[in-house]
Amino acid sequence: MARTSHKAELPSKTCLTCGLPFNWRKKWAREWDNVRYCSERCRRSKNSTAVSGAARKNPTIHKPEG
Repeated sequence: MARTSHKAELPSKTCLTCGLPFNWRKKWAREWDNVRYCSERCRRSKNSTAVSGAARKNPTIHKPEG
């Protein structure tokens, strides 16, 4: 029988910029240990939105006081 792959079984990480989870991709097979960002956009904006990007997409991460 043919081998079947299930996407739920792939490893995942959380993006350091936006805070969203992303799954393993074949193009990252050799570099998976070094992958930290889900996309080029997040990699490019890593310095400007490291905390605010995650807070914007998931309001439970950062709760403003007051």
